[in-house]
Amino acid sequence: MAYRNGQRLPLDESGAGGSEGSGPTLRLSVNPRARRLSVRIDARAGEAVVIAPTERGLSQAVAFARSKAVWISERLAVRPKSRPLEPGQVISLRGRPVRLEAVPGAGAARLVEDGTIIRSGGEGEAYARRVENLLKREARDTLLERTDHHLRALGQGPVKMGIADTRSRWGSCSPHNRTIRYSWRVIMAPPPVIDYLAAHEVAHLVHADHSPAYWSVVERLVGDHKPWRKWLKDYGAALHAVGR
Repeated sequence: MAYRNGQRLPLDESGAGGSEGSGPTLRLSVNPRARRLSVRIDARAGEAVVIAPTERGLSQAVAFARSKAVWISERLAVRPKSRPLEPGQVISLRGRPVRLEAVPGAGAARLVEDGTIIRSGGEGEAYARRVENLLKREARDTLLERTDHHLRALGQGPVKMGIADTRSRWGSCSPHNRTIRYSWRVIMAPPPVIDYLAAHEVAHLVHADHSPAYWSVVERLVGDHKPWRKWLKDYGAALHAVGR
């Protein structure tokens, strides 16, 4: 069977799961820089990513992944549960707990009580949308400030910055058109993690790869970045469970 980059298929070779069932899903990915076949868990998307250096190698990669089916299923089973944006829920904002409260009417969400409470009007999806919009505004303001800070530190000119709700990346940088995009969900992380993410993307304006030279630029901007990378790996899935 021929496989293609970006294809999704069930982990179970019998065909259960995937897009037609409830079982684990494999997402096929071709990465020319990969030196070997590998499998990683994308807890945010709730699937396993199978990586091969070439599209021709995907068949072998799928077989390899299916040989690890028990391990993949166990890892995916520990995904954080969904946490809807609703009154009574406690979420994080810049690493600090914030309680969600409802008020009568259809007013926009706002931070009160020294930033420990978010109050919003609306009900159901309207309420959740207002709270999410507030979090996006907070993310934009904070990430814009940290991005500008790191641009100045490297003597770089301005960039176009956008906020999105990506599942597979916390951020992306396109040096050719000087555009940086971030996931708004990182605003729920502690400030050093947010700062690291901004430095990570700005550093790609200097080095588009993840070479030792690239990481030396990141270290120049934020010092030891390993704890913050690890934080995103350990707790990132929980941020993606908010509002789902």
